[in-house]
Amino acid sequence: MQNAKDSFYIVLRNRLAALNPGRTVLLRGAVRPGILVEEAEAPFAQVLSDVFVMRWLGLGVDLNLSLALIAQECEIVYQTCGTQSFGGLDRGRSMSQMDAELMAILQPFCAPKMNYVVQPPAPLMTQIFWAEPFFTPIASQRGRLSRSARVVVYSCQEQGE
Repeated sequence: MQNAKDSFYIVLRNRLAALNPGRTVLLRGAVRPGILVEEAEAPFAQVLSDVFVMRWLGLGVDLNLSLALIAQECEIVYQTCGTQSFGGLDRGRSMSQMDAELMAILQPFCAPKMNYVVQPPAPLMTQIFWAEPFFTPIASQRGRLSRSARVVVYSCQEQGE
């Protein structure tokens, strides 16, 4: 499943960088597109603002096929305080922009599965695909708006994975 998780993240990262090159995050001295995988980063006290944070949740397997079909749920969490230039009064607009960006980078709902352990990354024989996202209601806490979207990502287990 790690190849599918890596492929999903890299696809979303590249799509976000193309869609909105200004949505970035500074982590460990490097500026990167504003999406990260929580399990691959050092722990942080609270979710970063104006950044998409991916969390991997439940796992399911269907062994009744010629290749095992694996489903893993990904939660994408994001929040915003709005911009300083508007004193945070534009946080609703900022949240709407992030909602639209997430919907855009999730489409189309498939991508090639790659092995990112080797350099250059090697394509595998199957693709990953995912269901439409389920968005939670917006929550407001201490001037921040936050939301999460859950997406189930599917992948066939290839020989050697």
